[in-house]
Amino acid sequence: MKIAGSVALVTGANRGIGRHFVQQLLERGADKVYATARNPRLVDIPGAEVLQLDITDPESVAAAAATADDATFLINNAGVATGQNLVTGDLAKIRLEMDTSYFGTLNVVRAFAPVLAANGGGAILNVLSAMSWLSYDGANAYSAAKAAEWSLTNGIRLELADQGTMVTGLHLASTDTDMMAAYDIDKNDPADVVHTALDGVEGRSIEVLADEDSARIKAGLSADPGMLYPQIASDA
Repeated sequence: MKIAGSVALVTGANRGIGRHFVQQLLERGADKVYATARNPRLVDIPGAEVLQLDITDPESVAAAAATADDATFLINNAGVATGQNLVTGDLAKIRLEMDTSYFGTLNVVRAFAPVLAANGGGAILNVLSAMSWLSYDGANAYSAAKAAEWSLTNGIRLELADQGTMVTGLHLASTDTDMMAAYDIDKNDPADVVHTALDGVEGRSIEVLADEDSARIKAGLSADPGMLYPQIASDA
């Protein structure tokens, strides 16, 4: 998969990591980049093809797929974080997270899989999270939705292999975007995350770990759960 000469579509391109994806795709020589958002008026990236897309709305997704029928590279970046726990959180907001990260991503994949097949196979990059593997009190709805999207990513990789579509999952920890603005902690530079992700796609990596925290958390999955959740282990 080469970025130069590709036709890419990025969901959630109006800000944060999505905006960086669009900019770097253009810098790397993509022939065309569809920059999509629920409100396309918020997208102001020179050189991008702006397109309305609400990934939770099947009609909007179908319309985008009909317009971007030349796409060869799909980047599923759109997401939401509502700061909800599972037991006591607002159920409507919990459903919104799952509807966006899981069902919304699935909507886009189902619509664009035939497009990619018709254009030679291409590639899909799903923007996941280190929290696909780690729950966090105060944001457990986000962890659950990203865990579901991780499983989705593994599943569609198998289903789309025969049509020649490569599927890559990007995992990242805290990154300096609007979503993390309220947290006073060390954060990745989103430009670095995107650079690493695109290098991974061009290198045919099916999984990209953008930082040391993501690598550490993934490695911890094979250990006793108390290693990832010491606050629980210490209470036992």
